[in-house]
Amino acid sequence: MDLPIANVIKDNYEHMPRQMKVAARWLVDHPTEVALLSMREQARRAGVPAATLTRLAKRLGFDGFDGLKEIFAGAIRERPESFSGRAEELLARREAEGDAALIGDTINALHGHLADLAQPSTISALAAAADLMVEARHIFCLGLRSSFPVAYLVHYVGSLLGSTTVLIDGVGGTASDVLRSVGPGDVLLAVTVSPYTRYTLQAAEFAVSRGAKLVALTDSELSPIAKLSEVLVCVHTETPSFFHTMTPAFAAAECLVELIAAKRGSPALETLAANEAHLAAFDTYVLQAPRRSVSLSTEALIQKAPRRSKKRDA
Repeated sequence: MDLPIANVIKDNYEHMPRQMKVAARWLVDHPTEVALLSMREQARRAGVPAATLTRLAKRLGFDGFDGLKEIFAGAIRERPESFSGRAEELLARREAEGDAALIGDTINALHGHLADLAQPSTISALAAAADLMVEARHIFCLGLRSSFPVAYLVHYVGSLLGSTTVLIDGVGGTASDVLRSVGPGDVLLAVTVSPYTRYTLQAAEFAVSRGAKLVALTDSELSPIAKLSEVLVCVHTETPSFFHTMTPAFAAAECLVELIAAKRGSPALETLAANEAHLAAFDTYVLQAPRRSVSLSTEALIQKAPRRSKKRDA
C-alpha cells in the first residue's frame, strides 16, 4: 500500500528514538492492521507501549493516534478490491485453540504473504533483480542463520544455470575473505530479516563501497540494508507462532532463479544439460528423473521469456 504518510515516516525514521522506530516499522509494514485494529492491540503486536504510538502520531503532526489511523483507514476504503480478503482474514483471526486452529492460522498467514509476491511492485523488483544478476560478473550470495538456506538456494540453482555464483558461508571464519575480489560488475544478494545480522550489513556496506550492486531480500523498506540496495525485494515474515517464517523468502528466491533461467535463454539450457550429465555420471540420485522431460520443461520456461536483443548480447 503506497501512502504519503508512509514516506514521511521513512524520511524521519533515522531521527526517531529506538522504541519509536519499532512502532514506525509496525505502521509501515502492517498498513491494513493499522486501519483495522485498536491502538492497544497494535501496541501489543508491535511490542511497544500504547503511549509510544500516541507519541509517534504527534511527532508526525497529528493530535493523537486516531488521526493517524484514519489516514490508513481511508486508503483501505479507496481500495475495496484488497479490503475484502484481508479484512475478512484479519477479523476472523482469533487466539489459537487446539492443533487445527494453530495450523489454520499459520497457513492463512502464509497464504497472504505468498499472495503479496504477486503484487506488481514485487514482480517489478524481482524482474529488476534478475536483470542485474544475469549481467553480473559474479553473484555473491549471503544469508546468515535462518536466511542462509535462501541464499544457498540461489547459489546452488544459479550455478546449475551457469551463473558465476559465490556462496559466502564463512567456513573456518573466512566469510570476509570471499569478498576480497568483489567490485564493479558484481552483484551481492543479501538475505536478512529482523533481527538483522551485523555481518550482513557490514558485508553489504563493503560490497557497495567497492562498486558492486546490492540486491536486498529483506522484510521491510526500513531494513538496515534497504537504503544501500540497488533493488529491494520485500517479504513478510510474521506468523501466529513464536518464530518468523522464511517461506515467502524461499518463494521469492525460487521466482528469482526462474527469471534468471528464462532471461539467460539457451546458455542456461546447455549448462543445465551438462550438469545433468555430470550428476548422472556419478549416479547421484536413487530415482533418476527422465532427462528428456526435465529438458523439455526447462525449454518451455525459457520460450516464455522475452528474447534479449542482439545488441545486448553483443
